[in-house]
Amino acid sequence: MPKLKTKSAAKKRFSVTGTGKLKRNFANKRHLLFNKDTKVKRQARGTTLVNEADVKLVKHYLPYI
Repeated sequence: MPKLKTKSAAKKRFSVTGTGKLKRNFANKRHLLFNKDTKVKRQARGTTLVNEADVKLVKHYLPYI
């Protein structure tokens, strides 16, 4: 079997928890923050898990996780 390539964009954006779930960052925190409500910015801190509907696609991009 040939080696599979990992998508470079995906390896920068996703990581795996200790139990094997996929972790991601929140969106909308890069620029134009003065327009955004404080509540939106506060709730977008930290990380969250990838939605179950998207796990299969992300794992396809990251074959060796």
